[in-house]
Amino acid sequence: AAAALDLQRRITPHNANRGADAAIMLRAGVHVAEVVTDERDIYGSGVNLAARLATLAGPGEVIVSDQVHAMLVPGIDADVEDLGDCFLKHIEGPIRAYRLGAAVPGSFLESMNDRREEQSRPGIAVLPFECTLGNDPGDLFGEAMADEVISQLARSADLHVISALSTRGLKGRRLGIDEIATYLGAAYVLSGRYRVATDSVRLNVELADVRGGRVLWAQGFETTVSTAFDHEQPLADELVQNVARTVLAHELDLAVTQPMPSLRAYTLLFGAISLMHRASATEFDRAREMLEHLADRQGRRGVAHAWLAKWHVMRVVQGWAPDAQEESARALERAQRAIDANPHNSLALAIAGLVHGYLRKDLTTAGRLYADALDVNPNEPLAWLFSATRHAYLGQGEDAEAAGDKALRLSPLDPLRYYFDSLASTAVLANSNWQRSVELARRSIKANRTHASTWRTLAYALVMLDRVDEAKRAVDELRNIEPGFTIKRFRERFPGRDGPMAEPWAQALRVAGLPD
Repeated sequence: AAAALDLQRRITPHNANRGADAAIMLRAGVHVAEVVTDERDIYGSGVNLAARLATLAGPGEVIVSDQVHAMLVPGIDADVEDLGDCFLKHIEGPIRAYRLGAAVPGSFLESMNDRREEQSRPGIAVLPFECTLGNDPGDLFGEAMADEVISQLARSADLHVISALSTRGLKGRRLGIDEIATYLGAAYVLSGRYRVATDSVRLNVELADVRGGRVLWAQGFETTVSTAFDHEQPLADELVQNVARTVLAHELDLAVTQPMPSLRAYTLLFGAISLMHRASATEFDRAREMLEHLADRQGRRGVAHAWLAKWHVMRVVQGWAPDAQEESARALERAQRAIDANPHNSLALAIAGLVHGYLRKDLTTAGRLYADALDVNPNEPLAWLFSATRHAYLGQGEDAEAAGDKALRLSPLDPLRYYFDSLASTAVLANSNWQRSVELARRSIKANRTHASTWRTLAYALVMLDRVDEAKRAVDELRNIEPGFTIKRFRERFPGRDGPMAEPWAQALRVAGLPD
């Protein structure tokens, strides 16, 4: 089909200055089938069908069979018009035929760029990995590994992962990375090549940023065909962790170094979410500016409003809010605007539940909103995470730990993994799983030492393990972050202050040295 279209393209300038009687007008029919050849010609029923398809073509046209059409990507390989079932001379029964024209990518690419500007998540395309040496017919290992990477990446709520069916459609086509990414609506492309020798495999992968036209990360991996997909040592996990970290770091770098009007929506969102969880008050305030800019740009869309509501909650959590009641009102207003924009936005529902639960101490309404979020999207990680802490505040330890585990499974690559670990630590604490609570809290602290509530949870758990000296050091760290924090302030701020966990946890903090 490409050759037929190329012939039509090449003959056009030849005919440009010729009269109708001197112009050469080509008609082409294309079919794919097994043929018999000798020194004179090619033979077979497929040859006859291609010739009959050509009779359907007008001057300068290309007609192809259904089998050829199945191998094309409309809009990229060609402009395709379905002619329906056609009856051809000496061919029994109808034949489905299609008229091809040259692809006109300009308008297609322009529309894709416009859509990409408004996406709230950066798109990433994982191309099937190509075998460059060794015996792997059809690149089966490469396709399987790419599918595994796509499956893992798709677990992240922060990335828009292009489906395997879409990326396979471009396999074998001579397109540049920028063309591939634009056709698929992606900002990033992950590609790879590998060599096979008996059972061993050498895989080289690279992640490219299409906008900057440069490779952000590249690495080689040694594995075997038999162990590459082993759950005990999954290669895809290591690949995906590197990709997720690189994308997050790159988007954050763009967000803090470029002017806001020039940034795409997802860069603003990624940058704001990351800066919101930093220790610096300046960076925290910058996150609010970015989210407000995004909210103005996106009009009625609710994602930015939802994260602004979370920003107000975080301001209280960190002890930076001069008036907690006023902060609560602003958070509730933003959450409601997000829900009004889209009542079926699971993220907005989950964050609205957090506002009601953490700031307004209304665990009943919070529980309803978390349930609504999970009805909309059973895999919304924040809804599970916030549900876990709600169960913990109510003393429902087993439910708390189960919900926390679900949240962790749904966000193995979340750029704010420390936050998930921190709240999951609270959940398992309520289930008297002291040692695991310590482990989760320390893992969270290793990633972010400035999240005050993690130190509180760590102090509780260490006291329960009778490691009081360590608990006192945890309280010292907590007081470094928020010098005015006391038992009284804990009671005022604790969402479960009327529940069964308030008094035991207050006593644990007192043992750890927190003043009344």
